[in-house]
Amino acid sequence: MSERARAEIHPAALRHNLTVVRRLAPGRRVYAAVKADAYGHGVARLAGALADADGLAVASLAELQALRTAGLTQPTVLLSDVLDGDLSALTADPEAEPLIFSTAQFDRLAAIAAEYPRRVWIKLDTGMHRLGFAPEQAAGLHQRVAATPGLTLAGWMTHLGCADDPDDPMTTQQVTFFDSALASLPGHRSIANSAGICAWPRTHADLVRPGIMLYGGSPLLDRSAADLGLKPAMTLTAPLISCTEIAAGEPVGYGATWRAPETMPVGVVAIGYGDGYPRHAPSGTPASLDGAPTPLVGRVSMDMLTVDLRRAPDARVGDRVELWGTDVPADTVARAAGTIAYELFCRLTARVNFRVDQG
Repeated sequence: MSERARAEIHPAALRHNLTVVRRLAPGRRVYAAVKADAYGHGVARLAGALADADGLAVASLAELQALRTAGLTQPTVLLSDVLDGDLSALTADPEAEPLIFSTAQFDRLAAIAAEYPRRVWIKLDTGMHRLGFAPEQAAGLHQRVAATPGLTLAGWMTHLGCADDPDDPMTTQQVTFFDSALASLPGHRSIANSAGICAWPRTHADLVRPGIMLYGGSPLLDRSAADLGLKPAMTLTAPLISCTEIAAGEPVGYGATWRAPETMPVGVVAIGYGDGYPRHAPSGTPASLDGAPTPLVGRVSMDMLTVDLRRAPDARVGDRVELWGTDVPADTVARAAGTIAYELFCRLTARVNFRVDQG
């Protein structure tokens, strides 16, 4: 056993998922959301596959610089503000496209625009109430961009709050607010996140911004990633370091929260919350060994967790258990643990060994 937890990254899967985006939203430009180091997958590891996107979207200047270091040169929307006040990385990058969502932010960009010309997006708050201007301010904002030397309007954005539920009326309401505010104004429109792409064709507008679906997670409450034709871009595995038989009624793990219902084999897997696996994943959370279900039993520890080997009787020390990937969808693990696949991907720690699948 040369390594503990291993996350194998599959660029071919991301390329496939990008083709699904283009099939669902034909003719639209695609800006791939790669914030949080490509949702924990690693921008550099996926650089070749991400080069097929028309543009990118990040949350910080550091993430923008990481893209450029990885050789990705597409137009890139900066979805958040420059929190440290240092605009040098922004001004040095002509393909960086700030998203303006506040007057103070607008003022800072306007002050440097004559020297550093910039394409900008404007965000409207259509009901999610995180960031953005009120829709009724759109006309005035357009006038200000037009009157500011060096600023060019790339377009308008908003963000959907409930698009993961195809029956929630909020999405229709948000699109109505957005369209009404911009009815007489020029500029490209961008509304759709992954859920919008998959379930709300009306949100496709001119440019879509896929995130979780690129990495093989489902953005919808009622459909799996497989239902949507998506493939996982990460497979997380770890080796068995012990296989033992315990008697009926014996406990496993801290707190003795789980007891064997019968005499049975139990395996110890070399991964825990110190590697980013969720500590709150309960007994019964799915895992797999060569396709055989090996669900968790007992509490997750810092360095290890335990699994039920009754359906994998030939398991041996050194065999690798899949925690999520092809056999065990990350969405399924996330539901069992009361979280979302986004968090599973982003919380993996430096103890995990990342590899890139060259296939």
